Amino acid sequence: MCLVLRESKMTRRRYSSLYVAIWFFFFLEGLSAQTLQIINAEGHSTNISAAQIANSPHITVEVRDHDVPARFDGVPISALLAMAGIQLGDTMRGPRMTEVILVEAADGYRVVFAVTEFDPAFATREIILADKRDGKTMDAKEGPFRIVAAGDKRPARWIRQVTTLRLIAVK
Repeated sequence: MCLVLRESKMTRRRYSSLYVAIWFFFFLEGLSAQTLQIINAEGHSTNISAAQIANSPHITVEVRDHDVPARFDGVPISALLAMAGIQLGDTMRGPRMTEVILVEAADGYRVVFAVTEFDPAFATREIILADKRDGKTMDAKEGPFRIVAAGDKRPARWIRQVTTLRLIAVK
């Protein structure tokens, strides 16, 4: 009878350890999903946390998303590129005019923007990394971050679950 009790206590300890390990894994996975990675043309990486994004100046864009009115709040991509040390403005000339940003999502979806599309010196619209839709944090299917390119006739580049912005110099 004592043997059965000892096995039961040991089994509970094993399950407790297993539960802690599973919780820790999902906790870390959640943290990584809450980070935006920006990689410059030389391969240097900058990680920007969800807290940094939430505390950055936001703008609001009102758009139609699949014919449904929507309001997205987010940070201009130009501001995020500046946080990673990627310069826009007067530096955008010559070879820099061939640079693109490859945007990557958690599900493998990828889209490309010319860097000049994010530069206020070239473009009249703001492309944002949204973290809120209609005043609420986006759900896991859509967020935590989503590109909203107001002015695109089709939302094919309004990529959901954004994880990475990668600067590529096209040669």
